[in-house]
Amino acid sequence: MEKIDILPWTEKYRPKRLEDVAGQEEAVKSLKAFVKSKNMPNLLFAGPPGVGKTTCALALAKELFGEELHGNFSELNASDERGIDVVRGRIKDFARSISLGDAPFKLIFLDEGDALTTDAQQALRRTMEANSSITRFIISANYSSKIIEPIQSRCAVFRFAPLNGNDVVGALEKIVKEEKLKVDKDAYEAIFYVSEGDMRKAINILQGAGMHSTHITAKLVHKISSRATPKEVKIMTELALEGKFKEARENLDKLIISYGLSGEDILLQIYREIPQLEIPENQKIKLVEIIGEHNFRLVQGANERIQLEALIAHFAGIKK
Repeated sequence: MEKIDILPWTEKYRPKRLEDVAGQEEAVKSLKAFVKSKNMPNLLFAGPPGVGKTTCALALAKELFGEELHGNFSELNASDERGIDVVRGRIKDFARSISLGDAPFKLIFLDEGDALTTDAQQALRRTMEANSSITRFIISANYSSKIIEPIQSRCAVFRFAPLNGNDVVGALEKIVKEEKLKVDKDAYEAIFYVSEGDMRKAINILQGAGMHSTHITAKLVHKISSRATPKEVKIMTELALEGKFKEARENLDKLIISYGLSGEDILLQIYREIPQLEIPENQKIKLVEIIGEHNFRLVQGANERIQLEALIAHFAGIKK
């Protein structure tokens, strides 16, 4: 019986080598130097989701340990196991045991380390210091500010930036070729627009669209990701600015019904279209201020529909 591959594409096509990681050339260069020297400090990978932090950590471990990976490498997700007992128990026990084989040290990877409680981080800093001769740590975090200063000072910090369009499209093209898909040029642009430099999100969108059709269009991408097209959002915004409240409101209805967008989703897409509007800079500044105010109201629990229509009404007075 033929074996069926049921891995999600984010795992199936995760780079296995450091040099295959897209868009993080400076970090990869330093990490390869660590592999070559068989020595490294504790590391802190900071940056937004889906830009290669976990992939770099796993690839580094594989290149460091090779066949001796099992037993010398431990991966923990701090968002699942975030309390002080985990640090005092599993992490401490693994950190103080000696490495196996010819490995120079053991490696502990704490994914989403910014989810660790403050008490757990305080316990972790002492464990890092006490076992520095036989264990190294890699901590990944979306927000480095949530990692306490004593841990940051014990780590070499690598900051991962969102990927640019060429990096995302380059990686997607390899998957498209392997999966025998046809993707329009504007569909690639739509995937990058929706993913905002998050490779994991981009691959998930591609897989979702690929389940519907082997020919992927921009329209299909927006439908799969439940995002309106930039053109539709821009038209609605321009109608509002021209004082055509009724027409703008009808366009808002279409966005909500066709795409099932939430209030915050629509606000975010309007915000992203502001720089492309052909209006004076002082008016753009005022628009951003208005969006910020209505976003705050939504976060505080205000009615979405009322706030979105109030936003449109507010826009109508900008040019006057």
